Amino acid sequence: MNHLVAVAMGGAFGATLRFLISAGVYQWLGRGFPYGTLAVNIIGSLLIGLMTVALPLQRIALSMEYRSAILVGLFGSLTTFSTFSLDNFYLIEQGHFIKAFLNILANVIVCILAVWVGTGIGKALFLSSGGVFHWRDWVFPYGLLAVNTIGAFIIGIVSTILLSKINFPEEYAAALVIIFIGIYITLSSLYLVLFFIEHDYTFITHLKSILLAVGFNVIVFCSALWLGLIAGKQI
Repeated sequence: MNHLVAVAMGGAFGATLRFLISAGVYQWLGRGFPYGTLAVNIIGSLLIGLMTVALPLQRIALSMEYRSAILVGLFGSLTTFSTFSLDNFYLIEQGHFIKAFLNILANVIVCILAVWVGTGIGKALFLSSGGVFHWRDWVFPYGLLAVNTIGAFIIGIVSTILLSKINFPEEYAAALVIIFIGIYITLSSLYLVLFFIEHDYTFITHLKSILLAVGFNVIVFCSALWLGLIAGKQI
């Protein structure tokens, strides 16, 4: 039952994310071609490739419920084969055979390339040294920070699109953004601290490394979030 609940929660978030991204892309590029479906399939393929490599290589034990929520629920509902098939059916029905062929080609080939790029990024971040850089007494978990950065960028894009579609007063929107940023930074920084504990890095000996990682996480998160907000406004 816990497994089903985890997948359902991940699926709900992924479906919402798919709607926001596809709606934003269609609003940006128009509906002359199924850009929205293509966008969510490429993004989902890239992220599932990255997380498929990253999750099993983290020594902090993630239960099967959490992995299923991310890989099956979140990314499974973020990507969509049924909508892709329906788009092609409509294109063929309307006589747009070239567009249908290009859409099939792009979704199959580009999405496979996206998975390959995602797994390549994951391997580059985590396989060589476990995603950790060692220099004398310094320890720097660059792999986790990279994943946090990608997450912050996506959050920025989705937040901008969501707030543009909901008529919130500016003060409420600003408060929600600040609260959400605070929660994400707190959880990601806590995860970094747990990472050091799990890897048997003593808190006193590696205090400078922990403070550096947490501080860098905050700076990079804010920068990636800002870039995501800019990208979301363009969409």
